[in-house]
Amino acid sequence: MCEQTSASAAGVALLERAIEYALGSLRIVTTAALCRATPCADWNLQRLLDHLADSLQTLNAAATGRIALPPAISRGACRNPALLLRDGATEVLALWTATLASNRTGGAPPGNQMIAIADHHLTSPVVAAVGAIEIAVHGWDVARSCGEHRPIPSLMADELLDLAQLFVTGDDRPHRFAPRVTVSPHAPAEDRLLAYLGRDPN
Repeated sequence: MCEQTSASAAGVALLERAIEYALGSLRIVTTAALCRATPCADWNLQRLLDHLADSLQTLNAAATGRIALPPAISRGACRNPALLLRDGATEVLALWTATLASNRTGGAPPGNQMIAIADHHLTSPVVAAVGAIEIAVHGWDVARSCGEHRPIPSLMADELLDLAQLFVTGDDRPHRFAPRVTVSPHAPAEDRLLAYLGRDPN
């Protein structure tokens, strides 16, 4: 039980750090930047933000442990979707933190809680960890699209790289991730993380 609780706490802590990083990138988005290209092939910034919104909504629902994939929400009324994303990211973090606290005080053991996402069943710590990868790396994408240099903190990048090497396999390429980019094995953890996930860190 202690190990399960520790695993969930670590997953939520990593997700929190990823969200805090991404929030910094979202704060620099302007409506004028929405048509700009991104490190994600064939996606402009508007489409990337839509994808990030769907990822946050999935994580939001996953905090309850009762989902398949949620329906997309309408974002057409907001001129700058980054504003909605900032609210959504804060809500996701609050829900995951509250769920962890509930589990500690008598809920289901968090390490045993299974969450259905599409046709996969994953434990809560795994969902939080995968979510952290998604949120942090797309936060980097957003900043790069806005012409800003916002490095992923080295300790977080190192943790995310270890997780990405576990969760992202050849089956995920080229549909979910672009082919791996070659960088020096001695490059900073951020560069190796981005390259592993198909991004040119330079």
